[in-house]
Amino acid sequence: MVDNPIKIAVLVSGGGTNLGALINAERNGIIKHGKISLVLSSNPRAYALQRAYEAGIPTAIVTRKSHEEPGKFEEALIEILERAEIEFVVLAGFMCILGRNFTKRYENRIINVHPSLIPSFCGKGFYGLKVHEAALSYGVKVTGATVHYVNEIPDAGRIIMQKSVLIKEGDTPETLQRRVMEQAEWKILPKAVEKVCAEIFKSKK
Repeated sequence: MVDNPIKIAVLVSGGGTNLGALINAERNGIIKHGKISLVLSSNPRAYALQRAYEAGIPTAIVTRKSHEEPGKFEEALIEILERAEIEFVVLAGFMCILGRNFTKRYENRIINVHPSLIPSFCGKGFYGLKVHEAALSYGVKVTGATVHYVNEIPDAGRIIMQKSVLIKEGDTPETLQRRVMEQAEWKILPKAVEKVCAEIFKSKK
């Protein structure tokens, strides 16, 4: 790892499988220019928090319920991120749509992984198993995952990396979800994180 690596916050809401892939990638030297410095969850019961605890990564929790006024939720997120001096934000199963004020603040410094080949099966309402249900219902033969920059329009930011996954006869949304994670998400998300971190690192020189 380089000296003074880019400080990364990973935003989560659930099990944290992609967080686990990022922690492993950092340990194995795939992520060299960044360091996961904070895991921020919108769900106090997210298993991702346990993964962070076991890896010795500081955590924070901000729920929408406790910030019902428009904009207050994002203000709370920004306050925590700035206190931790975060330079780069990774959405990894974060189940909250972020608005323009937040995404502009971290322009070209916030990315998301989505479980389809954008522009297929993406945008508002397409998340989790719903994406894989739609792919199977439509009958496509190839799906995959996409890492993209985040703006105020869900799944509409510039694409960084994609990886395809073949759909098999007899696939269920659950089996397809697992294979997309293993064969695509866990592969390209760490690579994309390193790519963007290296670019941010270079721009600071």
